[in-house]
Formats: sequence, C-alpha cells, structure tokens
Amino acid sequence: NGVPDDEAEEVRALLNDHGISYYETPGGNWGVSMPALWLNDPSQLETVNTLIAQYQQERAKRMRQIYEQQKADQGIDTLWGRLIHDPVRSVAYLAIVAAILYFSIKPFIKLGE
Repeated sequence: NGVPDDEAEEVRALLNDHGISYYETPGGNWGVSMPALWLNDPSQLETVNTLIAQYQQERAKRMRQIYEQQKADQGIDTLWGRLIHDPVRSVAYLAIVAAILYFSIKPFIKLGE
C-alpha cells in the first residue's frame, strides 16, 4: 500500500481514537489497485487532513531520531561498512555478480565477431 505496516496501523488507530468513520479498500489480488482509506463522512475531510499532517510531522521527527540514534550507535548497515566488516564475503559477491554479467553478455559479444 506504499506505507510501512506500522504506519498504516498508526493511522487507523489515529482515526479510531478521534471517532473518524472510515472504510478501507485493499490493493486487489494482483496489487494493481490502490489500497486506500475512505471517509464515510466527507465533512470530516478537513479534520482528517489536519490530524494526518500532525501525525506525519511527529512520525518524521520520531523516525529521524531513531535514524540518528542508530547512526550514532554504528547500527546502520552501509555498503562500505559491509565491505570493511566482511571483505571476503563482499569480494565473493562481487565475483558472482561479475560472472553472471560475463555469461549474460558473452553471447552478444560473440555475435559481433
């Protein structure tokens, strides 16, 4: 649905806590439809927009704090960090990727000869 499950649950809880009547449509069997929350009472739209805007600001601040804390604790996994932490595995993965690319491109190179 384009948002993390925890965020969707928090939005549902926010609407329920404020007595906002809504219904939910799923994304469909193949995921081609857009899952959404719909208001039963369109007159509540302005209230809901305000609630959602406040929620998004609070969530952004909370997620930024979590990110900064993980960054300070060296808990964020980066490509460079993985390479330094486990160079053998990183080189092995690069070799596998190179082999796959080589065997994928080789037939096309042979066509030019």
